[in-house]
Amino acid sequence: MRNFRWGILGTGGIAREFVEDLLLAEGHSVSAVGSRSFEKAKDFISTISGAIAHGNYSDLVNDPNVDAIYVATPHPMHAEHAVLALNAGKPVLCEKPIAISALEAQVMVNTARENNVAFLEAMWTRYLPHIAQVRHILSSGVLGPIQSVEADHGQRLADQNIARLIDPALGGGALLDLGIYPVSFAHLVLGTPSNIIASSVMTDRGVDAQTSAIFNYENGAQAIITTTMIAQTPCRAVISGLLGRLEIDRTFYTPTNMRVILFDGRVIEYPLDYIGHGLREQAIEMARVIHAGELESPLMPWSETIAVMKTMDEIRNLVGLVFPFEN
Repeated sequence: MRNFRWGILGTGGIAREFVEDLLLAEGHSVSAVGSRSFEKAKDFISTISGAIAHGNYSDLVNDPNVDAIYVATPHPMHAEHAVLALNAGKPVLCEKPIAISALEAQVMVNTARENNVAFLEAMWTRYLPHIAQVRHILSSGVLGPIQSVEADHGQRLADQNIARLIDPALGGGALLDLGIYPVSFAHLVLGTPSNIIASSVMTDRGVDAQTSAIFNYENGAQAIITTTMIAQTPCRAVISGLLGRLEIDRTFYTPTNMRVILFDGRVIEYPLDYIGHGLREQAIEMARVIHAGELESPLMPWSETIAVMKTMDEIRNLVGLVFPFEN
C-alpha cells in the first residue's frame, strides 16, 4: 500500500505523539480523526494536511477513506472502541494495555477473527529495531541460558493530577499504564511465568502508586519487575545468562543504547542510531500485515497479547487492584 490512510480514534497525548512520528514513515498519512467532541477533533487536525474531523467514533470507523484505525482512548474504553471498528470491517491498532483484562482482550481477538480483520496491540516496543536485535542476541545463545531479567519503569506522575492515572474509573494506577512495559518485556524474554509474587503501594483513591513483582519460571529463572508513578526511576533492563548479560539503557522500551557484556570480559556495543520516537514502527507493521493478508503480527501475536494480560490480571488479583466498573 503506497499511501496507507490512518483514522485516529481519540485525541490525547499518545495520539499526538503517534501522528508526529508517523510523519517519518514513508507512505503513511492521517486521513481522519474522531472524538466525542467535534471541536476536539477539529483542533487535532489543525496541523494535519488533508485530514477531516469526525464528532463521533461511528462516523470515523465507517469513513471509506480510512484503511485502519488507531485506538488511543483510555484503556477502559479500548475494548468498546476496538470492537466498534472491527465490526465496521476496519483493521485496528489498539494502544497498550490492550484492555483492562484478558477476558476483554479475548473478546477483541474473537471479534477480529469473526470479521476476518487485522488486529494488533500497539505495544510499540515489540516492533522496534533494537528489540529485533534483542531477539537475535537471545536466539544466538551468546548469553547462555537466561537466569534473570530485571526491568523497571517509573515516572513522577502521581502528583501531576493526570486523571487517567489517578482515577479508578479510568483504570488508573501504575501497573496498567506503566507496568505493562516491564511485564511485556519479561514475557518477551522468558515467556509466561509459572507463579508470581507481587506487592503494591496503593493511593488513597484505591489504585496502585507502585507495584513490584517476581516472576518465577519452571527452569529456575526469575524476572523482577518494578513500576511506580511516584518517582522517576532509571527505566533500564538487564537480561543475565550464564555466559553474559545484555544491558539496555534508559529508556529500555524506546530506541536506546545497549551492550552485551560477556563473562570473559568482552563488551559488544549496540549504539543508538534511530531517528524519531519509534511509534511509527507499529504502523509500518500494521500496513505490512494487511498487505500480506494476515490478521496478526508475529512480533506481537494474539496469543502473546492475551498471555501478557493474564499476567496483569494475576498481579492485580494478588495486590487487590479492582476498578469500580468491574463490580
